[in-house]
Amino acid sequence: MAIPKEIAFAEKKTARPKLKSFKLGYDIRTQLELKSMLIPAVLFIFLFDFTPLFGLLMAFKDFEPVMGVKGIFTADWNNFAHFKRIFVNNFQLWPMVRNTLGINLLGAAVSIPCTLLFALLLNEIRSTRFKSLVQTVTYLPHFLSWVIFGGLFITLLNTDGIVNFLLMKLHLIDKPLQFLADPKYFWGVAIGTGLLKDIGWGAILYLAAMAGVDQSLYEAAAIDGAGRFKRMLHITIPGILPTLMVMIIFAVSGMLNNNFTQIYVLQNSLNLPTSQVIDTYVYQTGLLNFQFSSATAIGLMKSVFALLLLFGANTLSKKITKTGLF
Repeated sequence: MAIPKEIAFAEKKTARPKLKSFKLGYDIRTQLELKSMLIPAVLFIFLFDFTPLFGLLMAFKDFEPVMGVKGIFTADWNNFAHFKRIFVNNFQLWPMVRNTLGINLLGAAVSIPCTLLFALLLNEIRSTRFKSLVQTVTYLPHFLSWVIFGGLFITLLNTDGIVNFLLMKLHLIDKPLQFLADPKYFWGVAIGTGLLKDIGWGAILYLAAMAGVDQSLYEAAAIDGAGRFKRMLHITIPGILPTLMVMIIFAVSGMLNNNFTQIYVLQNSLNLPTSQVIDTYVYQTGLLNFQFSSATAIGLMKSVFALLLLFGANTLSKKITKTGLF
């Protein structure tokens, strides 16, 4: 039976076209300029991310700096001697871990809610000029190095600085406080200066997430009589919950990582009992004492625990909030 011409024409028109085979050589030739822009990034990653991984061998060998780069591969294996010396026979280990976790845990408990609250309040500002002014003022400290920003606070917190002067004028203290000389104040100084430096920058992610919340939800809630606080509580915060959880996961996975530059600038011999953290200890062990193998062992174990914390925080987040990093 012959197929009518109309049906044959329709079948031919709706037939799925054949996919063209992908030709890598043709793609490279036609997009050579775009592909070449990747070369610096690839070289950067290869040189500074993959090549240094060979240095991890020093944690398992009796490496000495006089051996040079060749010694990384030719030195004798030491049967985990560096790990035993650091994690079993090192009296500085637990105070160092305590300081690292204490500063990070308290810092995250303060900075995340404060940054979120600042972003929520900033999102409620209706004046564009005033909002831009506040954003500019709070973003600016992030672009200052810790050498400058930390040096400024060292001057402000000095015994004859403006902070002690104001506290004494307000009759809150009788004599100047030694903020950077007394170990009991160091955690508060580290957390406070870190918050002041990065609160504006950290709010950018929350503001970007708030911009993606459906505006019709706010309009419907306003019609139902919900005020700003209720709209913030029941619409904004649930809308940015995935972003918030990602920030919490990053904070948990980074519990063993301090801002080295901040701690190093604020640290001195008087506050060392509460300011010595893993990062500064690695710096002193590796670069000042030339114990590269011991420093590598500490850094390797810190990376392993950070990876475990990352997977643990992500798994817990997916179980509780159904959102996670991966």
